[in-house]
Amino acid sequence: MDYSQFLAMKQEIGLLVVFLLVFLYDLFAPRYAVAGSDKKAVKGISTITVVLFALYTVYGFFCTVGDAQLVFGGMYSTTPVVATIKNILNVGVLIVLIQSMQWNASEPQIMRRAEFYELMLITLFGMYLMISARHFLLFVIGLEAASLPLAAMVAFDKNKYESHEAAVKYILTALFSSAIFMLGLSFVYGLTGTLYFDKIAEASVEGSGMLIVAMAFVMAGIGFKLSLVPFHLWTADVYQGAPTSVTSYLSVISKGATAFAFMVVMVQVFGQFYSAAWEWMLYGLIILTITVGNLFAIRQRNMKRFLAFSSVSQAGYIMLGVIGANDMSLAAMMFYILVYIFSNLAAFGVIQSIENKTGLVGMDSYRGLSKTNPRLAFAMMLAMFSLAGIPPFAGFFSKFFIFTGALNVGTTAMYVLVLIALINTIVSLYYYLLVVKAMYISDEECEIATFKSKCSERLALVITVGGIILLGIVSVVYNSLLVLTENPV
Repeated sequence: MDYSQFLAMKQEIGLLVVFLLVFLYDLFAPRYAVAGSDKKAVKGISTITVVLFALYTVYGFFCTVGDAQLVFGGMYSTTPVVATIKNILNVGVLIVLIQSMQWNASEPQIMRRAEFYELMLITLFGMYLMISARHFLLFVIGLEAASLPLAAMVAFDKNKYESHEAAVKYILTALFSSAIFMLGLSFVYGLTGTLYFDKIAEASVEGSGMLIVAMAFVMAGIGFKLSLVPFHLWTADVYQGAPTSVTSYLSVISKGATAFAFMVVMVQVFGQFYSAAWEWMLYGLIILTITVGNLFAIRQRNMKRFLAFSSVSQAGYIMLGVIGANDMSLAAMMFYILVYIFSNLAAFGVIQSIENKTGLVGMDSYRGLSKTNPRLAFAMMLAMFSLAGIPPFAGFFSKFFIFTGALNVGTTAMYVLVLIALINTIVSLYYYLLVVKAMYISDEECEIATFKSKCSERLALVITVGGIILLGIVSVVYNSLLVLTENPV
């Protein structure tokens, strides 16, 4: 074995270095006594982790320069496109780390915050492997490395019953979805004799009904991770019960990584012979996901459940980039997820800031928020406008580009699908504006008193709000992604 092949894994190695530095600092750093407890907490671990990951995020953008490499016998692939996808995830993780600093400084999280950061970095490493995998064995390793630590993160707030319940639901769903996925892979291997993506695509098994069944199982297994309808039933309960920092991570980073991996699997593995079959399956999943997500979001009064069903609907829009299966669709999906990261994390940043101060997460508690906390209300309003796709904010352009990429397919079925998605966008305007109405139009006295957010919370909101505004103005971001996608994934 040529160990120089590991040099192709620049971003994975960089992430492992960050993980080891955080781990070693946790072991040997000075500690201080926590008030009201006989235990001691690591000093400065949050700041060290954020600084290290910020430096690593900057380093990641230098990894986009270079030729495509296929190593470890074709099991692992890296290209400028793949490196850019990982960088997009890094930006989201950095924002989540900043948002979580105040929560991790609270009792009893302060004594376990290093474990939280370490688990998050491990899940990100697993997502990297999923994106770069060109063999299903490596894909499964990445999938499990990303899923299992997330169950521990969901259960991190050990003093709350809801967190335990959410963790049980998440781990059972993860195990069930992995079992379905592995069953599909066993059918694929039995029919083709290989687990390499390119060799499965080259296998001559046209007309095999069993491969269609295998494809359905694979789509179902990944659909659980993406919260596609009808595999979404765990989402709202897990999002509500998990700590808000974990919920925000689940809603954008996990979903974004899985969407990219889903596109690679569908296009590179099943695209040659069975594109017609999986496209029709995906048509149905997209329509159900967008519609059901929108209808259930209207009924929610808890902000975390509200954003859970919003994320279900957004997953349907992201899948339009998968079904387009062209360069423009890939660029549009990358841009959509980048915008979604800023928009959704801005909303979660406001929710977390209020929850940290008051413990309130109900939509009714936000009535009159503009009178007591105008800056938080403004940030939430921009987030809702962007998620709804209202111009001139970034969310409008992300939807426009992903619709355009899908329409480039040119089929009648695709025109109908985009029309249904557009109608659902109008429906989504209603429930996103419900939040804005509660904050700005309600005459009721706000339950949330005036307070000043912590420095880390304000910094995260400045970054996310800036991203929402700038990505709607600066077109060079999408143009750069479109030029980049001329290379194969």
